[in-house]
Amino acid sequence: MSRIRVVAAIATIVVGAALTVAVATTTATAATCATAWSPSTAYTGGATASHNGHNWSAKWWTQNETPGSAPVWADQGACGGSTTPPPTSCNHPAWVAGQFYAAGSIVRYTDGKYYVAEHDNPGYDPVISTWYWDPYTKCDGGPTTTNPPQPGGFVVSEAVFQQMFPNRNPFYTYAGLTAALRSYPAFANTGSDTVKRQEAAAFLANVNHETGGLVHIVEQNQANYPHYCDKSQPYGCPAGQAAYYGRGPIQLSWNFNYKAAGDALGLPLLTNPYLVQNDPAVAWQTGLWYWNTQNGPGTMTPHNAMVNGHGFGQTIRSINGALECDGRNPAQVQSRVNAYQRFAGLLGVSPGNNLTC
Repeated sequence: MSRIRVVAAIATIVVGAALTVAVATTTATAATCATAWSPSTAYTGGATASHNGHNWSAKWWTQNETPGSAPVWADQGACGGSTTPPPTSCNHPAWVAGQFYAAGSIVRYTDGKYYVAEHDNPGYDPVISTWYWDPYTKCDGGPTTTNPPQPGGFVVSEAVFQQMFPNRNPFYTYAGLTAALRSYPAFANTGSDTVKRQEAAAFLANVNHETGGLVHIVEQNQANYPHYCDKSQPYGCPAGQAAYYGRGPIQLSWNFNYKAAGDALGLPLLTNPYLVQNDPAVAWQTGLWYWNTQNGPGTMTPHNAMVNGHGFGQTIRSINGALECDGRNPAQVQSRVNAYQRFAGLLGVSPGNNLTC
């Protein structure tokens, strides 16, 4: 065999080997899919489930929080088929906190995923400020997608809700909150986008204060329980004198408030106040009932305070002004204001004026 033919044969072998390696690197078999995720199943930390072609691992207890849209789930990679590496044609810059991004800017986030700015913003976090950013999946080999609309057009995404309440009691579900929104469609859905976000932040900030960060479902001081029965009411206290203690995100209390909230919501809360501590949607409904319909010790509902420009301070007055406002307890007022400012920041809006009462 001539030297030329020998060299050609060797080259053929080398090229064939290279092709074999290339094929091997693009046909890696994905892991077997775990049992499909179910919204009705409760998952403890470390439990696995599959959803949309990926396996997911729960970081902590969860139920009805969708893998891929809730931070409780950690992506364990594709499952049930072959995987291919993503294309290398994307050279978009890494996201930098605090750097201005015009609408249309594409960035690579710290988790390696890409996001496109839907609105100008001063460097908000793409994972938290979902109104300003949408996932950009062309760099992953798929079409560009946008965030699915939140239930009822709610301005707080599930991811931001978890960011607001990282230590919340599992009872206070995002699904329960969004289900309750149907009872009061004007809530966080009136006025400009800024006003909507300010109202959502204001409600959740007061809720945060009332429940210790959505930790407490019922009032902690049991010695107070018998005091919430106003026997002068014609309907009395059919569930028992000590049955009308504070419950839920606004800590609904007193027999007359349970009666009024139950009548408004079509629920038997006077005879069965325990619904508020056993059903997440009912708990959230009572909070929204108070927020949207009650003046409390103030002169307006918290909803009206926010949508009519009176400021966050008036929501404090309507919820607990008799004990906190006009210098009575400035530390409690400041605690509410601090939470409101933090939540407004997570939603990408200015908190506005008139923050205290």
